Amino acid sequence: MSQLESSVETIINIFHQYSVRLQHPDTLNHREFKQLVEKELPNFLKHKDDKAINKIMEDLDTDVDKQMDFEEFLVLVARLTEASHEEMHNTAPDVPGHSHGPGFIQGGSGPCPSKVTQSPCHGDHSHSHSHGNHGHSH
Repeated sequence: MSQLESSVETIINIFHQYSVRLQHPDTLNHREFKQLVEKELPNFLKHKDDKAINKIMEDLDTDVDKQMDFEEFLVLVARLTEASHEEMHNTAPDVPGHSHGPGFIQGGSGPCPSKVTQSPCHGDHSHSHSHGNHGHSH
């Protein structure tokens, strides 16, 4: 199994490790989601108080059932992945070519909660970078 395939299975298994604890086994309620964030995302989400957790749950709960299903959880994973990728470029050494600095897991500051909910962060700045022969900006 490749590293990426293993990572996909890990995401699925972590979701279900928490979703089976209370109520419906295929969704996370507020308590399960908070436990998952505190244990599994300690470096990626710095603001883990009830207000921040409520805001994230509310914004990701597209069917407004006060539960987070797996598809809604994947939106969180995708947003955190994108924010960490951006952090790696923001902290990259200034050298020619493509390089990465530390992401959130390697000592970065973690995204502001609005990076997860897609609201603009205070002081958020876009940037550009190049991947080989093509570039893009955020």
